[in-house]
Amino acid sequence: MKSITKTFPGVRALDGVNFDLRQGEIHALVALVGENGAGKSTLIKILAGVYPHPEYGGEILIDSLEKRFANVREAEQDGIAVIYQELSLVKELSVAENIFLGREPRRVGVINWETLYSRAQKLLSDLHLEIDPRTPLVNLGIGQQQLVEIAKALSQDARILVLDEPTAALTDAEVEILFGILNRLRSRGVAMIYISHKLDEVFRISDRITVLRDGRTIDTSAARETDESKVIAKMVGREVDQIFPEPHHDRGEVVFEVRNVIVEDPAVPGKLFVDRISFAARKGEVLGIAGLMGSGRTELLMAIFGAHPGRKSAEIYVDGRLVQIKQPADAIRQGIGFVTEDRKRYGLILDQTILRNMTLAGLRKLSGRFVTNEDAEAAAGERAAGDLRIKAASVFTIAGTLSGGNQQKVVLAKWLLTNPRVLFLDEPTRGIDVGAKQEIYAQINQLAEEGLTIILVSSELPEVLGLADRVIVLHEGRITGEFTRNEATPEAVMSCATGRERQAA
Repeated sequence: MKSITKTFPGVRALDGVNFDLRQGEIHALVALVGENGAGKSTLIKILAGVYPHPEYGGEILIDSLEKRFANVREAEQDGIAVIYQELSLVKELSVAENIFLGREPRRVGVINWETLYSRAQKLLSDLHLEIDPRTPLVNLGIGQQQLVEIAKALSQDARILVLDEPTAALTDAEVEILFGILNRLRSRGVAMIYISHKLDEVFRISDRITVLRDGRTIDTSAARETDESKVIAKMVGREVDQIFPEPHHDRGEVVFEVRNVIVEDPAVPGKLFVDRISFAARKGEVLGIAGLMGSGRTELLMAIFGAHPGRKSAEIYVDGRLVQIKQPADAIRQGIGFVTEDRKRYGLILDQTILRNMTLAGLRKLSGRFVTNEDAEAAAGERAAGDLRIKAASVFTIAGTLSGGNQQKVVLAKWLLTNPRVLFLDEPTRGIDVGAKQEIYAQINQLAEEGLTIILVSSELPEVLGLADRVIVLHEGRITGEFTRNEATPEAVMSCATGRERQAA
């Protein structure tokens, strides 16, 4: 790809990007792991034919021949396959039907099922996947579904395979299976572009690393000739001595307290997600909630916020007052904001503007009860966009066109415009890159210094330990440990997260 440029209304997403890929190579578009807004998604969509020629500038060359794809099908015919985070599979169909969807072997116009299943079985066996091709896809876990997506791509004789955050939903065991497959494909000569914000994976699996920043190619290096600190510095445009800001939080009185929170699984009566949890948080404090998947962290926050149908009990106190929260609107009135873990499903209206999304929860505070003060709304949105450094042409840009990190900043701005007393952050940096993470870390630290009470849930243990003044640990819906910042070592927290209760000193 030579001198690739792409412009959206008011935004230059790609500015003369150069990228090359060799046969039998895994090339990490790690700066496609790069700074938020780096242009990684746009570049891949150009390669895949999503943005057809001539909607972009520059050249795509395959085997030294220029290619101008008019659509995705033409890119696929040239051996290019992309596996996105959102899988393009039909859960109601079998594994084999998904692999050959739209390309089923037929005899006299009728699907030849025997041939379909035998071809699928051969493909799965070649990948060392022990999956029955007749199995309905819905019966497989997300990790196995992702491996089926790879089999589907290879069934089209893909020569270039693009993997976008392929391990985001995989267990450690499934990651090992995936890496085994990628290594086998590399030995067969398949060229792969590997996109991930997990730098440890990038260095483990890739041959070369290219860094993009602000739509430009910054550097391409052999993985063995660089290291994480150098890559991060190129991604963010500065040297990075410390990912997390040094906290200077002056903690005050207790602002928020919950007692005896019980949350039941609505689908399984008697099964508890949260079992009699109580805790308190102070003014200017970042309280981290750690735990493994299934420990009840998200269910706890949703129940407090009035958004979980399985809540059985909860006493909630704000500034020492017992408050009634039966639905999210009640929580907002009590000064509680909630940045949820799934921004696209629960945090944004993707086809609305940045401004509409930012003012959605706090519009009453910006306007009158009956008439919207559009000037006040726009002014507040512009200030918030500037404070959070949201990269967009204007606040009237559609939220769904933004990169993941900028979308997350819009969600954060939405809740800050409600002037909350307490802010819940559930996986606030999921799916965003190092540069955007650092900006959000700095914002969290600043908000705490200004006196906001923050309750932080994250699956990334370094994130919890790097941001929190105090950490409580959950295991199977119960608190198994509580630590001050100085006490919270990775070993101690993980011990409690796996079910060993901390012994009192």
